[in-house]
Amino acid sequence: MASPEALQQEIERFIRAKSDGLSPEEAALVVAQIVSRAAAELHRLARAEAVRLKGTAEWGQWASLQNAARAAVLQAASCRDVASRLSRRGQ
Repeated sequence: MASPEALQQEIERFIRAKSDGLSPEEAALVVAQIVSRAAAELHRLARAEAVRLKGTAEWGQWASLQNAARAAVLQAASCRDVASRLSRRGQ
């Protein structure tokens, strides 16, 4: 696995590659969709690990991550909805 810094740079390049050249409204929608999918994947992973580790010492940390990720999923959905409305307005 790449270092945290290298991974962050790779993710930033990916986001820019997907959003560069788009209108602000279109770029907002693309980035909001990326955030939404990333939050959903984090929630899926954390939930699966919390279920797998239930009853162990590690369970609490995974359950906490699952709860935080669930909140992120809800916030990301709100961002995606607003960005979607903005992108329709910009057409």
